[in-house]
Amino acid sequence: MSRVQLALNVDDVEVAVRFYATLFGVEPAKRRPGYANFVVTEPPLKLVLLENPGQGGTLNHLGVEVADVDAVDAEQTRLAAAGLASVDERGTTCCYAAQDKFWVQGAPDGERWEVYTVLADSPTFGAPSEAACC
Repeated sequence: MSRVQLALNVDDVEVAVRFYATLFGVEPAKRRPGYANFVVTEPPLKLVLLENPGQGGTLNHLGVEVADVDAVDAEQTRLAAAGLASVDERGTTCCYAAQDKFWVQGAPDGERWEVYTVLADSPTFGAPSEAACC
């Protein structure tokens, strides 16, 4: 299983949740203060909403969610062979989930891409040093 992740900054997560629940016909898979994520089956999408007042309507980051750590490793190896550098983040907590992931460096227009798997749910968004994870 793989799906593209789109993480958006929104001014008001409650308003955004109502809109995207209607648009995609599903309720959020996870809700926390200032945060929601949707697991959309069709089209395959992980939509993450991050409340950042004044930044609404902007892209936070992009990603690819994969099934497991082996898939994270395989993608990192494949991209390294193609000459793309990455920054490893293993055993991190971000977006209310324990994750193993890496960030791809060198996108032509500077957009941030992560390739990740969720290891477990987390009660916290992330450690203070990881506040910029999303």
